[in-house]
Amino acid sequence: MRSVISALVINEPGVLSSVAGMFSARGFNIDSLVVGRTENPELSRLTVVCEADENTLEQVRKQLAKLVPVVKVRDFKDTAYVERDLALISVSVGPEKRSEVIEIANLYRANVIDVARDSLTIEITGTEQKLESLIELMQPYGIKELARTGVIAMARGMQPHHNDATKDTSKKRVRSLDAPATAALPPS
Repeated sequence: MRSVISALVINEPGVLSSVAGMFSARGFNIDSLVVGRTENPELSRLTVVCEADENTLEQVRKQLAKLVPVVKVRDFKDTAYVERDLALISVSVGPEKRSEVIEIANLYRANVIDVARDSLTIEITGTEQKLESLIELMQPYGIKELARTGVIAMARGMQPHHNDATKDTSKKRVRSLDAPATAALPPS
C-alpha cells in the first residue's frame, strides 16, 4: 500500500540524516523524500512516500514521531489531500518532430522551458501518475535527461488532524520550539 506521510521538523543540522537513518536501520524503503521550508523559518516540512503493509506503516509513523527533531507527524491515509511532483524532462527532438512533442506537452498542461537545436526541455507539475504518463509518452522521442523533485502534500481545506502522531498527550516527551531547556533525554 502506498502511503504519504508528512512531518514537521525543527531546522537543525542532521535532521534529514537521522530520518533517512531511521528508515534504513529498520529496512523501510523510501520511494520519495522531500524536505522544504515552511511559513515558519524554524520548521521544515518533510514528506515521505513509501510502499508497505499497514503494520509496517504504523511502525514508520511511530518511529518517525520518536525522533527528537520531529514536531508533528501526519499520515494522509483516509484524508483528502493534494499532492504534487515536479519534473524537468529534456527530450531529444529535432525540428521535424518538435511540434508533436509540444502538442503532447500542452495536453498535459506542461510548459516548454528551453528549446535547443536538437532538444527541448519540458516542465510538468502534477501527481506522480500524471508525470509517469508524460514520461512514458516521451520515451519514443528519446529522453536525454530527467530530474524530479519528489512528492509534496498538504491536506485539503479544514479537516480534523485525526491521525497526527503527536496528538496523544500521554507521551513522555513534549516537543516545542518554545519549551524551556531541560535535562537531555536518553536515546530511544
